Amino acid sequence: MDTSNPVVLDAGALIAFERADPRMRALLREVLRQGTRLIVPAAVLGQVWRDGACQVVLRALLAGPTTEVPPLDRVLAEAAGVLCGRSKTSDVVDASVILIARATRAVVISSDEGDLHHLDLALPVQAI
Repeated sequence: MDTSNPVVLDAGALIAFERADPRMRALLREVLRQGTRLIVPAAVLGQVWRDGACQVVLRALLAGPTTEVPPLDRVLAEAAGVLCGRSKTSDVVDASVILIARATRAVVISSDEGDLHHLDLALPVQAI
């Protein structure tokens, strides 16, 4: 995986990370070792966050020096809604992942490659 571009994580990637998936952990070790910008969209974080006291590993990842959590603000929410409307889907979280990845020219790490490609065939996705 080319880690020179920023990396966006979707919910499946975060869940795999929390479950200590060896492939996911190896990918993130490489990303962090290289100081690559790591992006976790706020809507994705909302999908996986349940109990910060128990999610120590996730909390540490989010506190990393290259990790950012862009908000799901009005502009992004409206753009995600338009993307969903155009693609005849309803997953605003996936749409926000797509839009953030496009804006930052990022690679997305995902367990739902098909869902993301339904929204954008050209999106670079690293499947886990």
